[in-house]
Amino acid sequence: MEFDLEGARITSLPEDAFYISDFITEDEEDWLLQKVKSAPLPRWTQLSHRRLQTWPSALTKSNSLLASPLPAWLRSPIIEPRFEALRIFNDAPHQAPNHVLVNEYQPGQGIMPHEDGAAYYPLVATVSLGAPIVLDVYHKHTQGDKEESGISAMAGRDISGILNTNRRPQYRILQERRSLLVTRGKMYMDLLHGIEETTRDEDLGPHSICNWDLLREREPYQSGWYERQTRTSLTYRDVFHVVKMGNTLKFLGGK
Repeated sequence: MEFDLEGARITSLPEDAFYISDFITEDEEDWLLQKVKSAPLPRWTQLSHRRLQTWPSALTKSNSLLASPLPAWLRSPIIEPRFEALRIFNDAPHQAPNHVLVNEYQPGQGIMPHEDGAAYYPLVATVSLGAPIVLDVYHKHTQGDKEESGISAMAGRDISGILNTNRRPQYRILQERRSLLVTRGKMYMDLLHGIEETTRDEDLGPHSICNWDLLREREPYQSGWYERQTRTSLTYRDVFHVVKMGNTLKFLGGK
């Protein structure tokens, strides 16, 4: 499979956002979902509005990652060879993602508008599995609004910058199953993203969905709505600060 990253640019969004509808095959999707489902139960963290797995581990309190490789099933076929072919992580500190969150959203579940924070290089690559879902994108609020947010990061620091908002999203991205969404630069630094807690995504069409012209299929959404099903996402990032286990133990021991 060959991809043209520039041809996948979502032109109606601030720079940079890219969408590839057929990033993995149906067989690869089935295999990845089986790997997610077969993970040991302790690997799951149950939150109030979703559950997730964190690979290879959660970040420390200092937003560091303990040095450990990602499992093979999260590397191939996504990182190797497809991320490598797209060269999307070439400018990242480790030139490859070293951290993956596996989020499972049941119908009615979502996540508040948030920013991913400073622990990561400003690039996120998300592969969607199982079902489509709409990602809502918001402009940030004022500094005063930020100060109202006392929610601490948890479960991989995925929600390190949640802001309190009831505003309508400025942009909406429809993420189909088997697709890849890449956001970086201003899209990462200057905007918030979230998923509405609803059992169906509504008001779908070329007037509201930024990547409508890049979708693999438009027919399922011609009625303007889609009934939610269980959607699983693999979110790849590069954590800036990586520490070796020995150095961590030495620090904790005070030596």
